Amino acid sequence: MDTPVNSFNPYKHLKEQFVSNLTGSSMLEIIALATAVPVLILLRRCFCSNGMRDGNATKISSKKNDDVIVGVRSLRAYMAAMLLDFLLIILPLLLFFTVLSEWTSVAAVLLTLLLIFLIAAKRYGASIYLEDGVDSLRTNISSYRVSIMVVTCLCILAVDFRIFPRRYAKTETYGTSLMDLGVGSFVLANSLVSRQARGFPMLKWKNALQSSSPLVVLGIARLLSTAGVDYQVHVGEYGVHWNFFFTLAAVSILSSIISIPPKYCGILGSLIVVGYQVCLINGLNVYLLSNERGTDIISQNKEGIFSIFGYWGMYLVGVQLGSYLFFGNSKQVLRSNKWAKVRVGILSLLFWLLTVILDRKVERVSRRTCNVAYVTFVLAQNLQVLAIVMLSDYIPGHKISVLEEAFNQNLLASFLLANVLTGVVNLFIETLFASSASALAVLVVYAFVLFLLVGLANFYGIKSKFW
Repeated sequence: MDTPVNSFNPYKHLKEQFVSNLTGSSMLEIIALATAVPVLILLRRCFCSNGMRDGNATKISSKKNDDVIVGVRSLRAYMAAMLLDFLLIILPLLLFFTVLSEWTSVAAVLLTLLLIFLIAAKRYGASIYLEDGVDSLRTNISSYRVSIMVVTCLCILAVDFRIFPRRYAKTETYGTSLMDLGVGSFVLANSLVSRQARGFPMLKWKNALQSSSPLVVLGIARLLSTAGVDYQVHVGEYGVHWNFFFTLAAVSILSSIISIPPKYCGILGSLIVVGYQVCLINGLNVYLLSNERGTDIISQNKEGIFSIFGYWGMYLVGVQLGSYLFFGNSKQVLRSNKWAKVRVGILSLLFWLLTVILDRKVERVSRRTCNVAYVTFVLAQNLQVLAIVMLSDYIPGHKISVLEEAFNQNLLASFLLANVLTGVVNLFIETLFASSASALAVLVVYAFVLFLLVGLANFYGIKSKFW
């Protein structure tokens, strides 16, 4: 699907075709991938846990001042911990996304069994201590958000190589895939820890616009930079001019200007999503999924603009979930990790069941339109990851990994850096013609450089707050 302005770059067209007309993978494979990622993080904690906390430590936070101790002393120790994280988390993920993609389900089962065995072994004969309370909950939320970011950063370059399975790339119209979860996961992850979810007063509309302006600037910068270097853009994702950052900005502005109490966000969000779905099945989906585009700005960016309704509804549902699960109830027993784990696990299962029903009976999952099945798909997968991460409290003496700490301190900056590195690689390497060995080598170097820069920024206290 080409843009109205034709390009004379044949390689650009090859790359756009390479990510076009894809149908995705099965939900079972998505469940396996959603299991393997957090399990790898927990296995790393198992291998490196002890019963002590380091007194000379840095901190990790899920939002601003929510601090949890992380034991790191010197640069040498920090670099050693970074290397260990890379070998135990990043490298296995790269292998699952490339050469071991056919073994993902088996690997997820084996890794889960290994995790259960290690937790049982560590708890046997040790004083039973289950970390609980608000701090632990917020730490788990941070780890969940980091896991989403790490997968996203790895996939945005991997998808340009043939070694990356096409079923993991974004679908053209309908279907489920790993990369389809990207923008939805960003929206949901931010809603769970938003000001509304935490019960803070909403910003005034001027301040709300100001806080969202960096996303608008980033969206414009991406638009201009991709056009300036004739970079490949698949128009079917968002439209001719629209992109990921404009979607985040639109949701942020809507949720800030229209102030809704958290206890009503779930109801209103559900009504928005259902109302939007009614419009979709009554003809709007035909318009959004067609190749025809007019000359007006709305027609040229129809996918990005209309999908805002789905993402806004998803955001509002996430706000109420965050308030209900983590921040809204003042009773300590309900805010304990024990009950939060149960609720998150049950909700994940219910949303998976609902996704299957909606996908079969109403309309298939579509990231392009952000329909109701896609909303429940994102909710199910994200809550599944969060539920698994929350099992970390059963690991005696576990510590947050350096990888989690580093990415958490600069989440959006890490994503921007990954985009820049991805662009650089694509400008200097013809990724479509790279052999499997060369592709894997490039991905390993890219991941190592990204993690190294993010880690060093954290070690030296460099923190960039874009949003």
